[in-house]
Amino acid sequence: MIIIPYRLAVRNKDVKAAGLQTDDIQNKGKIKTAALNFAAGCGKISRHDKGTVKAMDNDFFALISRMRYIERWSLMRNSIRENVQEHSHMVAVIAHALGVIRRDILGIPCDVNACAAVALYHDASEILTGDLPTPIKYHDDEIMSAYRRVEKLASDKLLSMLPEELQGAFAPILNGETERELHDLVKAADKMSAYIKCIEERKAGNNEFASAEKQTLAALHAYNMPEVEYFIGHFIPAFEKTLDELGSIE
Repeated sequence: MIIIPYRLAVRNKDVKAAGLQTDDIQNKGKIKTAALNFAAGCGKISRHDKGTVKAMDNDFFALISRMRYIERWSLMRNSIRENVQEHSHMVAVIAHALGVIRRDILGIPCDVNACAAVALYHDASEILTGDLPTPIKYHDDEIMSAYRRVEKLASDKLLSMLPEELQGAFAPILNGETERELHDLVKAADKMSAYIKCIEERKAGNNEFASAEKQTLAALHAYNMPEVEYFIGHFIPAFEKTLDELGSIE
């Protein structure tokens, strides 16, 4: 809980909504009390007995920011470390691109902004569960099913850490209809990000990811998605280039 002085919690709109005037000097104490009570009644704050206001327990974004502390590929020797926050950003970039390819190249309607949003939060549950290594997660159907239930519980817990008035906007992209509709694109973007990671490790002279690179590319082709094949054909070759080869501002 965060404790803040009540003077910071009294805002003009709360005063006006309580039916009072901010320039009513004679009733200054009444204004403060009424505004605080009004804000508390709206669920914005809660009163303390000693003239302070306690902010609500909305921990969602503070936890989201901690994704950068969760390391990926924990069983592998990494030349370039990667955390969940970095990974989520790259998956969002790729998912958005796959959505654009679906919409503009294939002519299939697709909400590309939703693709990016779902991808940004696709591993949010790992803030509470940690990153379970892939060989364990997919060892058998029983473990995979159990882990999906844990992921759902973690996503629901995260959602409960938002104010009720915001939960409706985030529920569809965390574990709702939007997430289900775009699951194939986000899953493919997730796998593409892993494939790019393998390429980068090989370029850094690390053979630890050689087998994973082959397996990941095979998995991407197995999706049989034209969006994926377009991305591989047009964009993956550039990841083999050096910075000098990629060019710079002339």
